[in-house]
Order: sequence, then C-alpha cells, then structure tokens
Amino acid sequence: MSERIRERFAALAAEGRAGLVTYLCAGDPDPETSLGLIKGLPGAGVDLIEIGMPFSDPMADGPAIQAGNLRAISAGMTLNGVLELVRRFRSEDQTTPVVLMGYYNPVHRMGKERFIAAAVEAGVDGLIMVDLPPEEDEEFCLPAKEAGLDFIRLATPTTDDRRLPVVLQNASGFIYYVSITGITGSAAPVADLVGQAVRRIKSATTLPVAVGFGIRTPEQAAAIARNADAAVVGSALVDLVAANLDQDGKAKPGLVEAVHGLVRELAAGVRGARA
Repeated sequence: MSERIRERFAALAAEGRAGLVTYLCAGDPDPETSLGLIKGLPGAGVDLIEIGMPFSDPMADGPAIQAGNLRAISAGMTLNGVLELVRRFRSEDQTTPVVLMGYYNPVHRMGKERFIAAAVEAGVDGLIMVDLPPEEDEEFCLPAKEAGLDFIRLATPTTDDRRLPVVLQNASGFIYYVSITGITGSAAPVADLVGQAVRRIKSATTLPVAVGFGIRTPEQAAAIARNADAAVVGSALVDLVAANLDQDGKAKPGLVEAVHGLVRELAAGVRGARA
C-alpha cells in the first residue's frame, strides 16, 4: 500500500473520524486554475485528493463530470499534462495522498510502462481505472502495484457476495463503494443502506472503505462519514466550477475561492459526523 494513503487512513482512525476525498477534473476549466484549485484543497480540509484524467467518453460519469472532462480537453489538458499537474502539486505538498481516476484508453495509448513510471515519478499514490475489471488484472493492475501504486477497486450495490472476493483480490489502498446504481451525481445515497454495505465490505477486507457518487451537501457527507472511512465528493464541486465560468467558458474571479468555500463546509460536516 502507498505509504501516504496508509498513513493518512491510520491518522484518521487515530483521530476517530472519517476523511474527506474530493474529485476535480485535471485541467478544468484551464490548467492554471485547475492547479490553483488542487493546491488549495488540503488547506480547505481535504484528506485525499482524487484527480480525474480527462477522457472524451467517461461512461461512468454523469453530465457534470462529462462536461468537466470536455472543458479540460478543450483547454488542452493531456495525460502528460495531468502528470505535470501532480508534479507541481507535489513540489509544495509531500503528504496529501493523490489518486488518479479515469479510463484505460489514454493510458494504453501512452503505454502502460511509460505511464506507470511517470505516475510514480510525479508523486501519484493510487489509481482508479473505472473500465478495467479484475479479470484484466495482469494487464495493468499487477504491474502498477509492483511499481508501488495502489489499485483502488470500485464496489457497487450490485456487487454480491460471490463477486465481492473477486473485486477485493488485488485491491489496495482503499475500496471505493459506489453508493448508488447509476452514474455520478445522479441521485443521493441512502445513509442506512450505505452503512449496511460498508459493514458487508469490511467483513471481507481490512482495507478502508470510502463512499462516493451522489454526495453533494455537508449534511449528506456527514451522514456517510458516520459509517464509512471517507466520503467522496465530485459532481457538486465540478458543478460549482461550471457555475463560475463566464459566457466564453473562462474562469470568473472568485471561482477558486467558491470551490474551496464549499470544500470547507463539506470538511466541517465530515469532521463533525461522529462528534
């Protein structure tokens, strides 16, 4: 397991609280604004940072994150650009875990060996590859793990007891439980059902369990944080980026501050969940 991810979850457990994980798409709405957004996340209360690798067909994502992906691509963001963004973040922050989330097509195009080496060098801690099932672990998961990158698996409401051990087999870092059936940002999770699911997953693994998809408010984040090891928020932040663009799609003054303001509210909700 990545030292940064392991140490962060150990520190959260010692504090007796859940963590806040946030998702932003690299390069949205432009590379420099994106870097400013990501650099300010730890100071606003984020415990782990999830960065989207822009892709033209992000099939698990809803309209908000699809639009963020397209804005980033339009602004010139590439996979090399994502890694450079992580590198620049790491030049100032050596402790906050960074996870890249995305789809295998751009990685395959770059070349998996080249990508893995570059990700490790840039300071990436873990990967979430939405469209690579466990049956394909030899293709990418195992080489990435051998290089020191955590391979974070998605479990869903449809992951039954027969499928769960397959999902968990080569997982590391943490398990990302998708709290709803559907795409990102499409519905709100039901805290009681999430609690049952988290307990079921924890009975089968020692890895922490983070819960995402559909968490938009501090109250929802707090409800999830009572049961999970971390709450993940993405679409709400990407929507806020979109709401702070002018008619030409350029960042308005105050965009970064608006996003960090919502992050602070979410962090306060998570931190107060078990008080």
